[in-house]
Amino acid sequence: MPHAPPLGALLRQYSAGSALACEPVDQGLLNRGYRLCTTRGRYFLKHHFDPETADPAAIARQHRATQRLADLGVPVAPPLTGRDGRTVAVVGGHAYALHPWIDGRHRHGGQLSTAQCGRLGGLLGVVHASLERVMQMQSHARAHAKSPRTAETPETAETAKAADTFALIDALLAHVHRHRPADSFDELARHRLLERRALLEQHADRRPPRGGSVGWVHGDFHPFNLLYKGDAPAAIVDWDRLGVKPRAEEAVRAAAIFFVRPAGALDLPKVRAYARAYRRRAGATPSELAAAVHRVWWERLNDFWMLRWHYERGDTRADPQFPAASALAVWWTREYDAVCGAFTD
Repeated sequence: MPHAPPLGALLRQYSAGSALACEPVDQGLLNRGYRLCTTRGRYFLKHHFDPETADPAAIARQHRATQRLADLGVPVAPPLTGRDGRTVAVVGGHAYALHPWIDGRHRHGGQLSTAQCGRLGGLLGVVHASLERVMQMQSHARAHAKSPRTAETPETAETAKAADTFALIDALLAHVHRHRPADSFDELARHRLLERRALLEQHADRRPPRGGSVGWVHGDFHPFNLLYKGDAPAAIVDWDRLGVKPRAEEAVRAAAIFFVRPAGALDLPKVRAYARAYRRRAGATPSELAAAVHRVWWERLNDFWMLRWHYERGDTRADPQFPAASALAVWWTREYDAVCGAFTD
């Protein structure tokens, strides 16, 4: 098995028996996961491999948050505690965590009824409202213990500048031109890059300001990070991006992933049901959602991370997502008012 985890050392730390089987779970783009069967049960073993999210102190903070969310009834899968009382095991300089195995499956928006889409939006609203409570508890605990404060600076980075995006488009077009022999991905990439440049030239004056109201968010809420049992959500997983960011933007980004159709259009009736439930449970206003729609639209118009992975890193794992995602930016620009209405009605 490539990158085989040190099972003996890990299982001794968790008193989790002896390994019977360990199989990679291939859906993650940043970290490594394994389905682990031992003499004491079934587990999900997570190797926190990505340098940006592998700090043991940050992982422990995520673990404390998920345990407190579980205490509030939010469907999560908190990690097991090791023999040393910690939830993060560091072996050979690498951080690992052991979670209970959750039997479930991922479901995208096309597999959800309109009522279930409302449930999904309500769930994200509950997550945002609950995180405010549990992260306040953590802040108070740190203050009482006089321990160093983990960075909680709101992530409201300056929005993309069209001039920078034009330079990136030119660089990516050069990558496409150099790739030989050209294939169908190259043809689509070239078409979308030229199309996006024309859209940005047309809408360059619509650059939004920095993000608005911030709060604690999951940070990566999408179909592969939510498991269903039957019709009900069973567990929200992968809390690596937990942080303080514009909350309404997470709601819009998640909808743009859950409800995008293969041709690049959003299923607006489902978005509407989702957004109404989200606003109700999160206490968000229509104006907050409208501003978030504008910022995420602009973000999508300027974002080429899938092409950068493909051409700059030689990483093709996101390639299957590119056709729908790249078409969405074009469709969203054309149907801007209808999209905004679906999130605010």
